Amino acid sequence: MACPHATGVAAYVKSFHPNWTPAAIQSALITTGRLNPLSPNLNPEAEFAYGAGQIDPVRAPYPGLVYDATELDYIEFLCAQGYSTKLLQSITGHKSSCSSKTNYGALSDNLNYASFALSSSNPNSISGVFNRTATNVGSPRSTYKAKVIGATKGLEIKVNPSILSFSSLGQKLSFQVTVKGSIHHKSSVSASLVFDDGTFQVRSPIVVYAIY
Repeated sequence: MACPHATGVAAYVKSFHPNWTPAAIQSALITTGRLNPLSPNLNPEAEFAYGAGQIDPVRAPYPGLVYDATELDYIEFLCAQGYSTKLLQSITGHKSSCSSKTNYGALSDNLNYASFALSSSNPNSISGVFNRTATNVGSPRSTYKAKVIGATKGLEIKVNPSILSFSSLGQKLSFQVTVKGSIHHKSSVSASLVFDDGTFQVRSPIVVYAIY
């Protein structure tokens, strides 16, 4: 039943914000999800089992911030994944193509998505950088402070800048998340990035996992 429930809540959010993109609506569903009573202790697969948490239809129309993306962003992401022009066009339905002059490799982890996932074949040497842009849909004048929750010992997660100060609705501000360190012999580690302005709490899952 997860798909019809998510579809219903997405339609509900769109009724409040008819001009929002699919990416903005998806972001709202992700960042307002509730973890309680979900936890890695109950579900060892963690986010791979329950995603960003239980959808909250009451909070979803009011996320505070959204991670938006356009069709071009998705096309460039697919190019970064190595999709051929033929396959790309079959997905988009029009004559899209990947430019040979663009370094798409730099975009492979930087789709403006409301979560962060980092894989490594060496769990003792983790390193990754994510670039994101947040759009203010909450209070016109607001200051959000970043906080990382649940990072395991040995794994450093930094947010730069750690404070986002908005002066108007629709304003976009960018930040970078850097992950370094070790997850030792664990198969995966979960954490959360929360931007809080005192009214809205915008939570994004962070998952670091080993590939053996």
